[in-house]
Amino acid sequence: MPFGYASPEQIMRDRAEYARKGIARGRSVVVMQYADGILFVAPNPSKALHKISEIYDRIGFAAVGRYNEFESLRLAGIRYADINGYTFNRTDVTGRGLANLYAQQLGMIFTDSIKALEVEIVVAEVGDTAQDDQIFRLTFDGSVFDEQGMAVIGGQAEAVAGRLKERYSEGLELPQALDAALSALTEPGGERPPAGQLEVAVLDRGREHRKFLRLAGPRLERLLESAAAPTETPAAPESGEGAPPAPETGPPIAPDGDIDTGSAG
Repeated sequence: MPFGYASPEQIMRDRAEYARKGIARGRSVVVMQYADGILFVAPNPSKALHKISEIYDRIGFAAVGRYNEFESLRLAGIRYADINGYTFNRTDVTGRGLANLYAQQLGMIFTDSIKALEVEIVVAEVGDTAQDDQIFRLTFDGSVFDEQGMAVIGGQAEAVAGRLKERYSEGLELPQALDAALSALTEPGGERPPAGQLEVAVLDRGREHRKFLRLAGPRLERLLESAAAPTETPAAPESGEGAPPAPETGPPIAPDGDIDTGSAG
């Protein structure tokens, strides 16, 4: 038994403060809706240790904090999805059910263990329409938040979320959504991370069967170029004596933001 006495309230406060400090040391992750699904963006120089992963056909997972702790949660979620999908029906595996499972595990560990898990996670499920999309944010104590449109976890989450709200709107195309996410993740006056230090994935509702697609390499570089390209309006020639009449022009054409959405390599 430990020496001395501490009230249950003080123990819980200490655990919560310990977990918050550990999570804040990580880099933020952005999860947001776009026109065709849900986008995940995380600064991550590692090629092997992923913060963003697939759980099931329509369900994606993002996390910050201690890698070994949220990796065990990810694997538990995959086992839960595989068993329920095989035993019953694949449609019985939902993001809400997975979020409830994680909430129970996180809450039990926070209450009963000496140390809380230093993790914060997002479970996202893409639906047949944008209104059916679901994004759940879970904190270290098992609290579940049903986010609308976007979620930010880890690092300076409040500051990143504030910058993201300034640029977010419903129905953004993928290049514009990625541009908004990177602008939010970049400190004012700082430089955006290159493609090699980004982890980007989508849940694309237009894909057959498995909706999760990881974007990397040349595909991500092309997408970043599309996101950075400004929309330019062609200037009309100056009118004057001897100058040819200005041609009739339609509305400016937006840069092509389409990318190859084939299966991941």
